[in-house]
This record gives sequence, structure tokens and C-alpha cells, in this order.
Amino acid sequence: MSDLAKGALAGLAKFQVALAVMIFLPAWSLTYWQGWLYWVLFGASLFVITLYFLRYQPSLVARRMRAGPGAEKEPRQKLIQSFAVLLMAAIFVLSALDHGRGWSSVSTPVALIADAFVLLGFSGMFLAFRDNAFAAAIVQVDAGQKVIDTGTYALARHPMYVGAIILFAATPPALGSWWGLIPVALLIGVIAWRLSDEEAYLARNLPGYDAYRRKVPARLVPGVW
Repeated sequence: MSDLAKGALAGLAKFQVALAVMIFLPAWSLTYWQGWLYWVLFGASLFVITLYFLRYQPSLVARRMRAGPGAEKEPRQKLIQSFAVLLMAAIFVLSALDHGRGWSSVSTPVALIADAFVLLGFSGMFLAFRDNAFAAAIVQVDAGQKVIDTGTYALARHPMYVGAIILFAATPPALGSWWGLIPVALLIGVIAWRLSDEEAYLARNLPGYDAYRRKVPARLVPGVW
């Protein structure tokens, strides 16, 4: 196994442990079937996607491993990423707290439908990654990078964020919570802030990006924004 594969899979394992803590500790229960189902789906999705790109686009995996506020080069993106990380953690923790304390109630069919949307969100991100091997986890322009305007990028300029929004919006009901949608709403605002700042950076540093913005006017949803 290559060092890249070892590092990527070790990172996934550490994240799964952290995710289990954020889900089961606030709920204070190991008989939390919504938590177990979500945890398995989340981990399996990440594992399958990682294995695929380790096989077919290892450069993408290497780019995605440089992530988080500390990896960002732009000061504003460091701040944006800090807010994003806190809000993502808040989604898991508040949803688990809500379920454990019974603040709101989500029916089993709704929770299962939400799990399906979790998988849909991962599928959207997979397609975006497949279409754009330059999709780093931080805002940067690599040597030889070009504008991608095919596949999902022909529909919207930030398809990866579309998948992420679907994933995180489905997370609270999948975990049996409605209160968890509060940090989701805040996270969507932070994502909008991030992509707006990212676009300004790309317009300055990636040749052809302004022309691409004119060609594909939709940031996230065609006809909406």
C-alpha cells in the first residue's frame, strides 16, 4: 500500500472515531439506531469514494488531504474554514443532543428518506470530484490547472458545494433531529461566503475563470443563484 493510501485511510479512520464521539456521546446512548445507520453510511461512502480516487485520481486525494483552517493560505479563508468546521461539528452534536433528550421527533420513514439524501449528497460530491481533479480542499491554484467547464461544472460553478449542502441538510433528520437544522442554515451561509471569496481569488489567479463565470452563470442552482 502506498504512503498516500495509508495516510488517506488513516485519516478516514480517525474521522470516523471523531464522528462516533460527536454522535453517541451527546446522545448518551449506544442503542441509537439513527446514529449507527448514519455513521455506517457516512463512513462507507467516504471509504468507497477514497478507494475510487486512490485508484483513478490519486492526485485528487493528495490535494484533498490538505484541509482545514491551518492549511488555507488566504487569511479570510482561514476564518471562513474555522466557522465551517465549528458549524459542521455543531450539526452532529446538536442533532445527537436533540435526539437523546427528545426535544423534537422525527419519524422512521423521514429519517430513512434523509439517509437516502445523505447518499445523494455524497453522490453529487463524487461526480464533482470525478469531473475536476483540481478540486482541492483549500483555495489554491496549482501549476497547470485549467478551468473545468464540462460535466457537473457545465450546470453550476460549484457542484461539490451542492452535494455538501444536500448532505448536511439531510444530516439532522437522519439523526432524528429538527433542531440540528439551525447550524445547517448557518453553514449554508458560510458556504456562500466561502465560494464568493473563492471566486474572487480564482478570477485573479486562474486564467479563463471570468469567461467561465459568464458561460455558466449559476453558482449553485441554475436559475436561482
